[in-house]
Amino acid sequence: MIHEVDEVLKRLLSGGALAGSGIDVFFDAPTRDWAVRRNGPAVNAYLYDIREDTVRRQRGTVAVRDEQDAVVKRRQPPRWFRLSYLVTAWTKQPQDEHRLLSAVLATLLPREMLSADELPPSLAVLGLSIPLSVAGIQSEARSMAEIWSALGGELKPSLDLVVTVPFPAYPEYDVGPPVTEGAVVRVRGIDGSLEGSEERMHQARHLTPEDNERRSRGARPGGDDRSE
Repeated sequence: MIHEVDEVLKRLLSGGALAGSGIDVFFDAPTRDWAVRRNGPAVNAYLYDIREDTVRRQRGTVAVRDEQDAVVKRRQPPRWFRLSYLVTAWTKQPQDEHRLLSAVLATLLPREMLSADELPPSLAVLGLSIPLSVAGIQSEARSMAEIWSALGGELKPSLDLVVTVPFPAYPEYDVGPPVTEGAVVRVRGIDGSLEGSEERMHQARHLTPEDNERRSRGARPGGDDRSE
């Protein structure tokens, strides 16, 4: 799932304002060793944090439908996870890096939501759009300085990119076959006989006011309620 989100981001970062620029997109940890091995300008999107967005957690089950829109299974709602990327630009001159970061912003800012048809099959099948935010207020526990210190490098201008992704929850539960025939409900009358509910309802619809009055006194509708 995560590697498929990487592919979506690589397609986005390689297009937009960076389309045709030949800038490479990497997902490696931007350590000093990686910086030395790098050849040419590059944009790095390093995944530094993964955690569940518990606000989006749902209870119960959701229906899984087939091509005929019939419910065939039920499963738990997906769990949503925040994938946080540290996006940096790498060139020989700081001004060029700033231009690359500006191009990344111009590419990602209009994309606040990715529709299902832009996602890989494993995500598109859920039929959900996924939110994307860039350069927002950092909500993760670790600061940028701590991240750079852990990477063993010097603090560098960066963009915080967060993609909130649904992850399918398992298992799925089979459901019973759909009801294709109507059921007949029978009730037992006062005299012990069984009558179909449809017949009893038909009789009830054709009762006259006199019949209703006789029924309230315990007599049979349409009968003679005179005492003998």
